[in-house]
Amino acid sequence: MAFGKVYPLYVLKAEKKGRTREDVHTIIRWLTGYSEEALAAVIGDGTDMKGFFARAPRLNPDRTLITGAICGIRVEEVEEETMREIRYLDKLIDELARGKAMEKILRG
Repeated sequence: MAFGKVYPLYVLKAEKKGRTREDVHTIIRWLTGYSEEALAAVIGDGTDMKGFFARAPRLNPDRTLITGAICGIRVEEVEEETMREIRYLDKLIDELARGKAMEKILRG
């Protein structure tokens, strides 16, 4: 699936809970190292999820601090690399939508 098809769902989930598109971008940039310009490009160019993470400029080493379950699956136990990265992002967006403070979401 293309990242550009999943991205609006992340934004919608955040906005339904009073958070913003900018909050979603902050999380994605923290996790992947994409700049705003590069993120906009990848949203629009049809890059699939695997390519999105493979082309990420700098996956944040602190992402391994993300733990817990998303859709009943413990993110730290996911073995397949791309799926684990997807679950990390899902977990961060879920925390955002639940109202967690950005500092805690970004493991600061």
